[in-house]
Amino acid sequence: MRILICDDDNLMLEQLQKYIRSFFEYSHLKCPEVVSYSSGEAVLADKGDIDILLLDIEMPGMNGIYVGNELKKKNTNIIIFIVTSYSEYLDEAMRFQVFRYLSKPLDKQRFFRNMKDAVDLYHTITIKIPVETKQGVYTIPVSTIIAVEAQGRKVIVHTTMQDFESIYTIQYWLDILPKNCFFQTHRSFIINFEHVTDFDHALIHLSDNQFSAYLTRRKYSAFKEAYLLYLESTR
Repeated sequence: MRILICDDDNLMLEQLQKYIRSFFEYSHLKCPEVVSYSSGEAVLADKGDIDILLLDIEMPGMNGIYVGNELKKKNTNIIIFIVTSYSEYLDEAMRFQVFRYLSKPLDKQRFFRNMKDAVDLYHTITIKIPVETKQGVYTIPVSTIIAVEAQGRKVIVHTTMQDFESIYTIQYWLDILPKNCFFQTHRSFIINFEHVTDFDHALIHLSDNQFSAYLTRRKYSAFKEAYLLYLESTR
């Protein structure tokens, strides 16, 4: 993981660096590389991978809106925090799907909560998982899994690329898949929240209605609550 900070206020740069180090220490995680810049031009000139970006809006030269838009074009998975005193930019920032909008002065506890969500999302996006079939083992990103379905004695892993017939049970998949993104909606289905299009009390439509999964009535409320929490964590 690599985190960038962009702000033309040196005091804010120092505070964000301190908060980031404190968060990873508090979470008992190794602190990743943290790089600070004071201009949007410098961020766009950065040649490394950018996983999480904390971005000011009002800066000399290129403003944060322009920088965020450019970075999202290059990498749709980049997790961008807007850190600013100017709430009037919220609508513009939301157009390129910022992850969170943090107001100055920063609240440390709120920062920690949002950083935890960002790290969880990063791991979900980047984690890869082996799918073992009778033909071989295929390594795929977890985010590409639409659903896991039990069809009699077969267990099918539906992905955005193709379907795989797993040699393992649906319980195995329930245990191994990230709990914050996957939910068992029925004894025969585990679905990925990322691919949900819509749902009612009986069916969940996924991947732009290309796939459907059963939803038992007794799980409807729990599913809805978990799905809304997932949406909140990715906003």
